[in-house]
Amino acid sequence: MVNLIWVFLAVTGIIYAMFNGTMDEVNEAIFESADEAVMLAIGLISVLVFWLGIMRIAENAGLLRGLANLFKPIFKRIFPEIPPEHPAMGYILSNFSANLFGLGNAATPLGIKAMEEMKKINNDSIEASRSMVTFLALNTSSVTLIPTTVIAIRMQYDSANPTEIVGTTILATGISTIGALCVDRFFYYRRVRRNKS
Repeated sequence: MVNLIWVFLAVTGIIYAMFNGTMDEVNEAIFESADEAVMLAIGLISVLVFWLGIMRIAENAGLLRGLANLFKPIFKRIFPEIPPEHPAMGYILSNFSANLFGLGNAATPLGIKAMEEMKKINNDSIEASRSMVTFLALNTSSVTLIPTTVIAIRMQYDSANPTEIVGTTILATGISTIGALCVDRFFYYRRVRRNKS
């Protein structure tokens, strides 16, 4: 669906430029944007490698494991269907901790494993369980403490203080996470009420 939207936007813009007589400007914008994108991607490599290395050290030092233990009592209440010692809970906590540190590459396989374990708890049903919906809502709420990619882009464009975004990111993460949980609980309890009536 998203691809169709992109195609529609591109085709509409090109057709409009053809009739408006601005095809030269469109071509110039295409080549300039492509060149800038390549330069930005190359410039981001060193910064991202540095931050991901720092995060990997934190992971190996046991910081992620410590965070997982710290958040365990909270996640028992968020995912009441999952037994505390079930592997699914471990994968959920690890995924959440990895996301907090911006380790997207490490968080994705943990999230997939968590979903697989939750599907087993749900008797391999094709319908998502309450826990699976909650987990998806949490993952899409952009849980991040240190936005390494944004910091790297700000450094690339010579920001005076690239890390000043950390505070607002934590605030945004708190609001989006609480919002996601509220929406998740609202629709869950509404469904429960419908089933009772």
